Amino acid sequence: MTGLGLVATPAQADGPGSGTPYVVTVGDSYISGEAGRWAGSSNNSEAPADALGAHAYHDNASGTAELIPRCHRSRSAEGYIGGGVGGLNLACSGARTTTSTGDYFKPGIDFYDDGAGHLGQAKMLQQFATTHNVKQVVVSIGGNDFNFASIVTQCVTDFLLSPSWNPDYCKDDSSVVANFTSANVTAVRGRIATAFQNIRTAMQNAGYSDGGWTLLVQTYPSPLPPGSGIRYGQSGYSRQSVGGCGFWNADADWANSTALTTINTTVRAAIGQSGLPNARLLELQSAFNGRRLCEKTVGLYEEVGLSSWTQSTAVDKTEWINQIRTVTTVGSNYYLQESLHPNYWGQLATRSCVRQAYTQNRGGTCTISGAGLLNGEPRMTLN
Repeated sequence: MTGLGLVATPAQADGPGSGTPYVVTVGDSYISGEAGRWAGSSNNSEAPADALGAHAYHDNASGTAELIPRCHRSRSAEGYIGGGVGGLNLACSGARTTTSTGDYFKPGIDFYDDGAGHLGQAKMLQQFATTHNVKQVVVSIGGNDFNFASIVTQCVTDFLLSPSWNPDYCKDDSSVVANFTSANVTAVRGRIATAFQNIRTAMQNAGYSDGGWTLLVQTYPSPLPPGSGIRYGQSGYSRQSVGGCGFWNADADWANSTALTTINTTVRAAIGQSGLPNARLLELQSAFNGRRLCEKTVGLYEEVGLSSWTQSTAVDKTEWINQIRTVTTVGSNYYLQESLHPNYWGQLATRSCVRQAYTQNRGGTCTISGAGLLNGEPRMTLN
């Protein structure tokens, strides 16, 4: 098992600088395509939002299984920009900067090789780039080094286990605060910088000069609006039981102003620390504003009077971020790990900006630019 992801159809080339150009994505769930099966949400049925079906995450040659279980490399993932450009998705949901081997193998952006076919993403990239013409590597990494999933779990737990007249906030819980100390931020920044350097080393080992390819580093999008923008009140349990966004207002504010800001500032700083001369920045922090989970401007299918993701207004009226799920995944096709991730609409929106970054040979800020779809994707602009 090499761990290589779904490869686009163009034939294999001779190597660096010749043949079909490729975009390769590496990193974590925010680039692997986690939640990419679902176009919006409904509490009545899975059917209205099920855009890709049961094979959404199957990236083996026959499209029937995952090469690495639970990496969730979806078919709607952002790296498949088309237009004669091949795509390879090496990212893995749950990945940190370094490889971990627990219940599920999570390749980091390193050169891990256990001799039994389990490889780190930098090693996989090096192998692929040696025999293919990789022009751009897109990376999303760092969120899991800040324990993103654990923070979300703590925030929802605090919301469900404390009353509105005496809320227990996650923003001041010791387990949460520990992730954002100056010492930890410095440590994570160093690990992210090393991951970027590992990508450069992989490309150098494959025969590339720095001028022969670009690294596109993306920040993380805001998945949840501030408290004032959430369409469900914070008294009672409907915010979680209906909306799937169980955060107190104060915690939603903190998540945007402090947690997300700190994580993205750290990612940006890591670019400078890495010293890569060919790195560019894809700013996604505000990319989904207006389409975020539980935002007042969108709704569940049953709330906005729609019955299918194929309806022309679904992209504008439904959420681009998956609901936070708990025991509600039991007996369904949803995964807990899909919670609070860009869904089918979100993946395709980012894909549009990655394509623009590739064709225009630059970085920039990705934002919604209009209603409806353009060539099957949300209308996005790279400013």
